[in-house]
Amino acid sequence: MPWTESESASFRARHASANTADAGRVLRLLERTRELLEAQLPPLDAELTVILHDSPQALALSNPLLPLVWTLTAGPVRRYVTGWAGRHELHVLSPRALRARATLVPGSFEMLALAPASLYAKRVIADANRELHGARLPTRVWTELHWAWLIEGAARWFSGESGHARAVIGDYMRSGHRPRFPPSVRDAPLLAPPLIDLLAQSDGPTAVARLVGRLHTAGADAALTSIAGARSLAGLEQEWRSRLRRLAEGG
Repeated sequence: MPWTESESASFRARHASANTADAGRVLRLLERTRELLEAQLPPLDAELTVILHDSPQALALSNPLLPLVWTLTAGPVRRYVTGWAGRHELHVLSPRALRARATLVPGSFEMLALAPASLYAKRVIADANRELHGARLPTRVWTELHWAWLIEGAARWFSGESGHARAVIGDYMRSGHRPRFPPSVRDAPLLAPPLIDLLAQSDGPTAVARLVGRLHTAGADAALTSIAGARSLAGLEQEWRSRLRRLAEGG
């Protein structure tokens, strides 16, 4: 199938010619996300092309590290790992492929539809972060895996993806899984955004933007303590686990 390009004011899309209408919708989504993010994070100083892949196999061929990320992610969570963000390109499954990936759980389709926005948010975070900015791709990938609770959680929170995740998280937690705190890369795409949401309750997006600006040299506990406000680390963990438990119970 021949490939073609579409453009918006700030982005380009490279895609199969049959996906032109979908590409236009993705570009409009990215423009809206750009406007929202620029209110909280420095604007991205780079031209960005989004490349839409029609299958997970084609997507995997674009980055040999992506299958490793899938392997490290829990099986039920893996369907929400749908692309990767490079310096000048976002590689993501096409809307058609994302629709095929959705389950019947309420919110699954809506989460996947926002995947390009989450990847763009992840790219903006990487540019705004002192340790990630300018890092080579392999180094950045390993760092992002180590800090997945922060980077994945914030990106999916900023994009609005986490707002559709209640039923999906509840379904996952009913399996009896007890996640680490903060969540490891295994669970981060689903379980880190509720943690970010808790941190944002006191100061809103400004607190999240401040947190993603640097990777604390003393690690995750120090980073969380620095922004938890009146909460203790143990108190924050208890709130997060209570929220996950309520979701598992359908609350």
